[in-house]
Amino acid sequence: MGFVYTEEQESIRALVKEFAKNELEPRAPKMDQEEKLDPEIIRMMQEMGLMGIGIPEEYGGLGMGVMEKSIVVEELARKCASTAELISVQNMAYMAILKHGSEELKQKYLTKAAQGAICAFALTEPSAGSDAANIKTTAVVDGDEYVINGSKCFISNMGPDEGDFVTILAITDPDAGVKGFTAIVVDRDAPGFSLGRREEKMGIRAADVSELFFENCRVPVSNTVGEPGKGFNYFMESLDGGRIGMASQALGIAEEALELAVNYAKTREQFKKPIAKNQGLQWYIADMATKVEAARALIYEAATTYDRGENVSKIAAIAKYYAAEIGVQVADKALQIHSGYGYMRDYPLERMYRDARIVPIYEGTSEVQKMIIARETLK
Repeated sequence: MGFVYTEEQESIRALVKEFAKNELEPRAPKMDQEEKLDPEIIRMMQEMGLMGIGIPEEYGGLGMGVMEKSIVVEELARKCASTAELISVQNMAYMAILKHGSEELKQKYLTKAAQGAICAFALTEPSAGSDAANIKTTAVVDGDEYVINGSKCFISNMGPDEGDFVTILAITDPDAGVKGFTAIVVDRDAPGFSLGRREEKMGIRAADVSELFFENCRVPVSNTVGEPGKGFNYFMESLDGGRIGMASQALGIAEEALELAVNYAKTREQFKKPIAKNQGLQWYIADMATKVEAARALIYEAATTYDRGENVSKIAAIAKYYAAEIGVQVADKALQIHSGYGYMRDYPLERMYRDARIVPIYEGTSEVQKMIIARETLK
């Protein structure tokens, strides 16, 4: 409410808003039904530079910050949360390379991402969800290569037709605990790397989410991101930025749900008057509007804090926790205001309600966010 956008931020918002309205909104129902993003949408985002919005211009990106990324994800999510998911993960996945990678890695992978290569971020395993330190995937040095064995699950931006490279976390020193974890970039065509099934999901159905398998997968040691043994720290750092992106996704869903609810309440008549005249529904609208504005303030504070280079763990967790929860709540109330119509696939709220439900789960559940908030507050 009190945030003043820069000219650049206003420009990127207007560009993405128009794209979302003209291109995403008409395609979103079909993409959800077919569980696949339209390749034309991906191509257009590549041409717009959204795939590398946070990559410096020297590597071909737009050189923008987390605040601009948040605006982009927010506007995309208003019309298609699956598309917003791709962009949010894309811009989280290359963050460790940008901050800690060698110049060789930056030239190779940041340039690819800026040109439109889709990248992924692989931490979660069957035994390591909220307990991220419980990964089992190993990477053993053999000459000038790593030999990687293990698996990852629920990995976004990897599917039958999408995903060009992935940054994974693997154990390189089994005796060192989390100080023995290393971040490694794996190309899709690396020997021994394969994709398992593409997950069938309740929401964000057009977004690719798959299992990854590494069976004696060979990757050059030069694909190490930063220093061996510091991968866990790099991944936690990337998650801070990623959580701001997912919070922005929830905000976009909530904003659109609120707008749809307001428009419907003004035009839908029952008992010879618009239902917006009913105090009970007015209170719903008031609560929804308050939650949307509070979420926006928290997200923008987290994004600007990140862009200032300050510690963002606490405010990112607060923003993600609050926005994720209100995203579900606002979508739910908007659907309730639409009554039976909201439950039908002819209206976008049915899809939005399903899409919103993932945000309190991924990039750290709401329960994990509360653990982080409490830890940082009690320091």
